[in-house]
Amino acid sequence: MIYICIMEDITCIRQQADIKQIVRCKDRVLELNDSFDYLSNGLELAGNNVRLRILFLLYEEKQLCVCDISDILDMSISSISQHLRKLKDRKLIETKREAQTIFYSLANEYEKMLKPFFEILEKI
Repeated sequence: MIYICIMEDITCIRQQADIKQIVRCKDRVLELNDSFDYLSNGLELAGNNVRLRILFLLYEEKQLCVCDISDILDMSISSISQHLRKLKDRKLIETKREAQTIFYSLANEYEKMLKPFFEILEKI
């Protein structure tokens, strides 16, 4: 049996569909749905150059306050705060208050996820 699939300008012709493979893959994607959401969430925010730099700094230094990040990136505290708010709202970073200073750090699970990407920076 020949299967023909036409989507927009893309045509796929195959002699035989591997139904077991299709079902297995559908099940696997469904099983990992929450993990895809988690990974997509992190990568979406890390796709912004400034936020990626902030995440890298937090990865390298373990914790920084908004003033430190502002000084390092030569950006206003207001601008850095907006980026930090987005990262915190999506749970990529965590906060810890010491007296009047709030320190930011990477959430453990995102530190593990981003590690391979930051290791690539050293090799480029």
